[in-house]
Amino acid sequence: MDPIRIGTRGSKLALYQAHHVADLLTSKGISSQIVIIETKGDKVLDVAISKIGSKGVFTEELENQLAEGKIDIAVHSAKDLPSRLPEGFEIIAFTKREKVNDVIISHQKEFPELNNREKPLVLGTSSTRRIATLKHYYPNVKTTDIRGNLQTRIAKMEKGVCDGLLLAFAGVHRMGYDHLIRKELDLKQFIPAVGQGSIGIEAHQLLPAEIKESISLAVNHVPTAVCLRAERSFLKVLEGGCSIPAFALAQWKGDLVELKGGLMSLDGKNRLYDLFIGPEQNAESLGHQLAESILTMGGDQVLKEIKKTLNE
Repeated sequence: MDPIRIGTRGSKLALYQAHHVADLLTSKGISSQIVIIETKGDKVLDVAISKIGSKGVFTEELENQLAEGKIDIAVHSAKDLPSRLPEGFEIIAFTKREKVNDVIISHQKEFPELNNREKPLVLGTSSTRRIATLKHYYPNVKTTDIRGNLQTRIAKMEKGVCDGLLLAFAGVHRMGYDHLIRKELDLKQFIPAVGQGSIGIEAHQLLPAEIKESISLAVNHVPTAVCLRAERSFLKVLEGGCSIPAFALAQWKGDLVELKGGLMSLDGKNRLYDLFIGPEQNAESLGHQLAESILTMGGDQVLKEIKKTLNE
């Protein structure tokens, strides 16, 4: 087999993830090489993700390279993958999931509680989900939009743009910034984005089946993949992307899969939530059930309002 060409964005975190996948392939005797590709999300840093379009912001250019046969697989943060892939593309593996929590990192040693009203906190984030969650539970906390790779965001924070950054634990940990973590946020309030903590491997249908199978056997973590199938089926029904403040988390509870999640209005006032439990073979069905429940609760109207606001 020729070396597997791994397409990735060029940030330090993206390269870490690509090298992690390369190491998994190596462990099974499969050689690889890494190809760096710049995406729209990397080029446009002065506009919020929700304003430049939620579908394919970090994936479109890599998919073009896949379709043209210039790379064999593309490595993404699973949370960046659109709920519906373009025709001809598929996800062939998910890596073992890291801790899923959101965290606050800061250069300030003594970081106040989020409900501290004496000193108004300013947190940097570009996530509509995190912003809406803060507005719902901690309306006294202000946010500012900060884009760019993790190192760029930390530099802006240290210059005083904000008191702290609200991020996924996985990225912070993978980049070795655990020492900056001041708070690990409760999953009861801050349910993560779909796929948060895992790495997704995307391929095109032109890639030979035997190569896909070899890659999947080396990289795919089955328990994680089952959970992400449930979460992604939920998001697929909502037709959600990075701009939608939806959240979902599937976890194993003994022999069953528990899926909890929902949707928030952009102002944080409306939080819709539900939970479903079922066997592994019904993972995708759990996602559909959760989505239909949220839509019945009024999620359809919330989605209309979100899309109207973002298109203004």
